[in-house]
Amino acid sequence: MAGTWAWLSELAGAAATAPDTDTARGLVARAGRDGELTALRQRVSRLSPRNADAASLRVAVIVAACGWSALDPFAPASPRSADAAFLDLWSAVAHRADHQQFVALPTLALQNWAPERKPRRRLPIDQLARTEALVPVVRWSPKGQPLGRLDRLMLATTRLEAHGIWLLRLAGTLAGRAPGDVSTGTALRRLIRIQHALRAQLWSEAAELRAAPASARQGAVLGALAEQGALEPPVFLAADAVLGTGGRRSGEGGRHQTRRHLPAGQRAWLTALDRHCAPVRTLAHRGGPDAAVYREAQESLIALRRTYAGLVHCAAHPGGSRAGAPGGSAAAAPGGGERLSTVA
Repeated sequence: MAGTWAWLSELAGAAATAPDTDTARGLVARAGRDGELTALRQRVSRLSPRNADAASLRVAVIVAACGWSALDPFAPASPRSADAAFLDLWSAVAHRADHQQFVALPTLALQNWAPERKPRRRLPIDQLARTEALVPVVRWSPKGQPLGRLDRLMLATTRLEAHGIWLLRLAGTLAGRAPGDVSTGTALRRLIRIQHALRAQLWSEAAELRAAPASARQGAVLGALAEQGALEPPVFLAADAVLGTGGRRSGEGGRHQTRRHLPAGQRAWLTALDRHCAPVRTLAHRGGPDAAVYREAQESLIALRRTYAGLVHCAAHPGGSRAGAPGGSAAAAPGGGERLSTVA
């Protein structure tokens, strides 16, 4: 971000690397007293949609760093717990981005990684993440030091989402297919292969994450996000909409809870996917080869989620080292970025 908004990037970086929560809150309070937050609030309406998303990332970092993840900027009780000028900015950015509950791992991870070199043309993040070295926009680890476990987890989430684009495409393929359609079994087998590949990718990320510096403060940030249920990557939610592994456990209310941190457009797409994939989910109660493949796809998604939960546990508990199964390390790209390899 440029101009006046560059200052918000500086505040986010300072808050993320502050030694403790009180220090981070002090930085925000000082910015409020100096009028800088009010000046930004007055400029929110001029933000383009792309810059509104960029501003929401910075705000989400500050919220998480200050321990305000459980606050609702629109609730009247919130001003008693957080800086009033910052709450005004937070709510204005949420309104401009049309995404009120954006303080979650999807925002903090998927918007926080950019290509180290500027591409000659604009490309979607999933394509950039598969072809370019990525660097964090806002670091949770001080400059000059290796990336910590929270940064590594967010990078792993970004890489997972980038390769998970194949799951999203298969979800679209399965939408509306009848259980007896000859292509349904083929698509489900492809889904299984991709989920296995994503799990292997997470195993390789686990080695990098275990070797990264551990920080009690970063673990506390992640723990606060986990308490809000703000960790599930969108690619898992799409696979679940097809396979229904979470629907039996949590029902429609549970689905709404896990999706509430996504933008409105993504939530609407997942709701439509729930509806269009209902015929495929009837395979759970049938017999035959396709039903067996469907159940195997469910089991592979459950295993993938458990592996990801291992990474989260490792990042959130500085004294622990459980992060999925052992595997090779990810390849480091020149300049400190991370290069991705194709899995599908």
